[in-house]
Amino acid sequence: MDSLAVAVLFGGRSSEHSISSVTAGGVLRAIDRERFRVIPIGITRAGAFVLEDDDPEKFALDPVHLPEIADNGTRILWPEAAGDRALRVRRPDGTVESLGEIDVVLPILHGTHGEDGTIQGFLDTLELPFAGGGVLDSALCMDKHFMKVVLEAAGVPVAPWTTVRAGEWASDADAVRARAAELPLPWFVKPARAGSSVGVSKVHTAAELDEALAVAFREDDKVLVEAGVSGREIELGVLEGCGDAPDRVSVPGEIVLTTREFYDFEGKYLGGDGVEVVCPAVVTDAELAALQDAALRAFRAVEGRGLARVDFFLTPDGPVVNELNTMPGFTPISMFPKCWIASGMTYPELISELIDVALAR
Repeated sequence: MDSLAVAVLFGGRSSEHSISSVTAGGVLRAIDRERFRVIPIGITRAGAFVLEDDDPEKFALDPVHLPEIADNGTRILWPEAAGDRALRVRRPDGTVESLGEIDVVLPILHGTHGEDGTIQGFLDTLELPFAGGGVLDSALCMDKHFMKVVLEAAGVPVAPWTTVRAGEWASDADAVRARAAELPLPWFVKPARAGSSVGVSKVHTAAELDEALAVAFREDDKVLVEAGVSGREIELGVLEGCGDAPDRVSVPGEIVLTTREFYDFEGKYLGGDGVEVVCPAVVTDAELAALQDAALRAFRAVEGRGLARVDFFLTPDGPVVNELNTMPGFTPISMFPKCWIASGMTYPELISELIDVALAR
């Protein structure tokens, strides 16, 4: 049987460009080469689609020098007509070369212009099958404000919060401070549409709010001030069922903070001390049932497709959703694959599952 052509799409214009590239390294290293013919497509920070090297080591995680998609002068030419799946590349000398028809796109993009429904809408318009979230769930979960609104309406517990726009902060800062003061401290101040803990601050006193907002507004003009929730940090993976099969939830993993204030960018990706990742997490049968039920309800509330990592605070009163991530970190050491490996899948099987679900859909 001929191998299926998979375009692996990574990099992008967001602040999570390098993390997406690291994710691509893990996928390129593990994808089943007997089943799939891989076409690596990088997106530069300026937004150019370039044909990349099929070399996982080029995108390895190096805390000193995070990988970057350089503009090598090539340009990917996407299909032009309805139903056409032929992919081409224009070389730096102007010559155009066919890369053959593609069967499916695997967009492993994090952050804006990739995880927010924009690339999903682009691929939908081209009528190209793609793995992962769709337009709606990607857009909803990228915007933490609307994600909370939807989950709250569906009866899924979320942390109390208030949303602040840059214009409001500039025109009436006192009103914002007063609204934040209604929430119990500590507060977490975070950009509404950023990930990987970029721009996030933990606020211990009201006097720290102004600086935390300044940091968050550098990433987005909409920011959340969220009440801190006391509970264990638990994460679970959800996979959309293939065909008529039901959606599935993994065993839980846990983020254990020892000396670090919260699970920030350094702790996640740069080998910072003070955090441990435990998978599977030790929970009771009742806690496991509550977490998996809440994860499914959250996934369905946002009309989830493909996959999601659902992050919780496990409190004495039950699980509280922190966020849903529609394209979580996907390296072999990331929590989403760890949860599924602990649930009995291999890393290559997990990648194949995402592609199979996209093709079945």
